[in-house]
Amino acid sequence: MSFLTGLTNLTNWVANVIMPTLAGLMFVIAVLRLSRNAPFQYAMYGGFAALMVSGILRAVETFASQRAWDDPDGVWITLLGLVNWSANVFLPVYGVLQVVVAILHYGGAGFRIYPGAPWARHALSAMACFGLSGLLRMA
Repeated sequence: MSFLTGLTNLTNWVANVIMPTLAGLMFVIAVLRLSRNAPFQYAMYGGFAALMVSGILRAVETFASQRAWDDPDGVWITLLGLVNWSANVFLPVYGVLQVVVAILHYGGAGFRIYPGAPWARHALSAMACFGLSGLLRMA
């Protein structure tokens, strides 16, 4: 067993076993603190951060496994896959979400929660998401 294999196994174990377990513990602490009317936000944020570590590692493994480990274009293909996923999956979904928020704000929903939130900003953000997604898809 080489040092690199051991380091890879340690990283996988920490990110895929330990961090989700700690996330569950943080969420339990957040619920207990909430029930006692104590500040619970930091424990909740810690739980989400621990879950993000596992998700980010899985995403990096997926993007990096498209090429062999000794391929000199591995970094480029990984970045290209990340941009492709972001432009073709994330931006259209976020654009639809911004259209829904713009319609809700235009209709007056949430005016007591977010006073003065302009609906045009959300519509412009949706247009930017769809436009950037289209441009990157063409490129």
